[in-house]
Order: sequence, then structure tokens, then C-alpha cells
Amino acid sequence: MLSDTSRPVIEATLPVVADNIEEIARRFYAHMFGEHPELLDGLFNRGNQAEGTQQVALAGSVAVFASTLLKNPEEVPEALLSRIAHKHASLGLRPDQYQVVHDNLFWAIVDVLGEAVTPEVAAAWDEVYWLMANALINMERGLYSARAVTPDAVWREWEVTERVQETPDVVTFRVKRGDDRLVRSSLPGQYISVQALMPDGVHQPRQYSLTRADDGEHLQFSVKRVAGNGKPAGEVSTLLHDTVAVGDRLTISVPFGDVVLDDSGRPVVFVSGGIGVTPTAGMVSHLVAAGSHLPITVLHADTAESTFALRRQLLDDMAALPGARVQVWYEDGGDSELAADAVHTGRMDLSGVDLPAGAGYYLCGPLPFMKAVRSQLIGLGVPPKDIQYEVFGPDLWQADLASEPAPETVAAPADAR
Repeated sequence: MLSDTSRPVIEATLPVVADNIEEIARRFYAHMFGEHPELLDGLFNRGNQAEGTQQVALAGSVAVFASTLLKNPEEVPEALLSRIAHKHASLGLRPDQYQVVHDNLFWAIVDVLGEAVTPEVAAAWDEVYWLMANALINMERGLYSARAVTPDAVWREWEVTERVQETPDVVTFRVKRGDDRLVRSSLPGQYISVQALMPDGVHQPRQYSLTRADDGEHLQFSVKRVAGNGKPAGEVSTLLHDTVAVGDRLTISVPFGDVVLDDSGRPVVFVSGGIGVTPTAGMVSHLVAAGSHLPITVLHADTAESTFALRRQLLDDMAALPGARVQVWYEDGGDSELAADAVHTGRMDLSGVDLPAGAGYYLCGPLPFMKAVRSQLIGLGVPPKDIQYEVFGPDLWQADLASEPAPETVAAPADAR
């Protein structure tokens, strides 16, 4: 809860901080990495740093948190904190590292805002920071405990037992644990972090959705090659595609992730675009393993059937679920093994789709895709509380906007995690 002393100060200064938060975040990261270059080795994604998405994500999360404290003083934004906490836990973030972030963030605030940061302003924003940081620390402590690990024990070695070329730019890896430590099975929809040693000696982490129900011995995930265009954005996916073979070992975290399939027994609708099919495949695999009889609908947009990653696994799993339905939208059209009434040419349009009443919806794909899909669903009467989404990369906190544009058709994305 924000104190009565700090509340009016935050109300008065939030517009100024919000107007400058992206520049504050940019200088914060530059200063922190200058002071602590070791943080770039295994903890921070330098591809996101180069693209600027990490800075925008930090800016958005701080602004949303502060705004929520003002609107609802006795509440914290649970969805925002949960998503951040799971990502932090998948990287083995330690509680003491929040002090490092604090010191460098407040250096950047003063560097950008100068004399406007009076002792009263600094104290008020210090309170906001520690309210957020302590909430995250407590959440992460619970996540580590649930997985029976400490931050230092999140990572372990796994051996690649199978490699499948799904499409020209998507590879599926199946791995088995390389030690005798037990691994608690993942929840449907969770992801793992892969920590790759790059040619320059720096470890880089990337998160990948688990694409098949695991058994405590094996994990499966799929990787789309990301074009770097001269930047390090695709360096991990390129390394995994070009150099990792059966028998090689990978450093992988235990599973985390807050967007998981609920067990309320209601119908489920999965909506995905491009490589966003990966969490869908994982959740459907869990439903098959559990012998589910729930009404399941999969709606997927892609460029063509040849680019539909995990198509064979997903269709086989859907065939094993009684009454499950699949509809696809191929931007380039073409032949399909699916029935003619299940295949559409062009962009995803949900206006003619029979959506089950009372369903839970799970969206995955690039943010523009998910925002447009969410708009259509809300326009068709789906309550916002029934829609969850998974973001690949830093969450820019744009898919939860209260105001929604009019329903529109959705292009199949060329996005990748």
C-alpha cells in the first residue's frame, strides 16, 4: 500500500516520469551494464537490449504499477507481477540483485530529471520501487519453492535425443535430463529458458514454450530461426539451428510460466498465429495425456500449410480428443489435408466462427495479432476476463488496454520468439 505521504507526490510526478520513462530506462540499462557487465552474461537478453524492447517493457511495467497504486491503493497488479516473476525465476534472479537495479535506476532518474528529483520525490519513488520489488521477491521465492530449487539451482544440463525439422525455419528439440535430480513436470502452457554459450564467450538466455507434455525425464521445445539483420536478435536461434545436434548437451532451466491451462472443466479455445502455435501444442498435448473430454477448438493463422510448425503433432493430438475442432487461415492459400470447411484463405476473421459458450481463450502470437484477435473476441461478446495471452519476448503491456478498436481481420504473422 502506498503511504499517504508518497501518494500526492506520485500523483504530481507520474506524468513527468511517464513522459521520460523510456529515456530513463535507456540510460538505466546503459549505466547498469557499465557498472556490472557480468549481468550481460546469462541474465539479460542483449538482442532485446539492441532492439529497445527491454527498455520499453521496463518503462511500461513501472508506469502500470505506479498507476495501479494510485487507482487502487490497496491492490497490486497481480497479472503484471506474476508474468515478470515467472520470467525472473526462469533466469535464476536473486533477491540481492534488486538492490543493483534500484541503485542504477535511481541514478538514471536523477540523470534525466535533474533538479526535479527533490528528496521528497526520490523518497516517494523509492517507496514505489520497493513495493514492486518486494512483491516480486516474495512471488519468486514461492516459485522457487514450488519447483524445489534455489535461484542458483534453476539451471541443469539436458541431452538432445531428437531433432525434427518442422519447417524450413522451425526445429523441434527433444531432450532428456542429464543428471539424477528429479524434475517436477511442467504445467500446460509453461516454458523453459535455454542458456546458450555464444562464440564471444557470453551466455545468452532465451525462453521457449514446451510443446509436448513432459514426463519428468524429457522436455520438448521448438525454435524458430530469427533473422538478425546485423543485430544480435537472432543469435541464439541461429546457434541452436546451425550447431546443436543429437547427443549435444544444453543448459536449460526448470519450467516456469503464468499462462497455464485452468482446470475448471469449461470449453477451451486456442487462437494462435505463426510460431505462436507452440504453447497451443503443449497445452493440447497435456489434454491428450490427461484423457480430456472437454470441447476443444484450435484456430490458427499462418502463411501456408508448409509453414505451419508442429502441424502433424497438433492435428494427431486433436484427432485423439473427442469432438475437437480445428480451423486454419492461410494467407497464401494452397492445398490442405483438412476438410474444405476448416480452411480459409487470407486473414483470420472470427465473425463466422462458432465459438462455444463459456469458454476460456488462450492467445499467442505477436502483439498486433493478439490485440486484433482480442478486439474481435470482445466484439463478439467474449468477456475480457476469459482471455489470456502469452507474449514472446518482453511484454510491452499493450495487449491489456482497456479500450479496444473495432473488430478487424488478422494477418498471419511472421513472428518468432
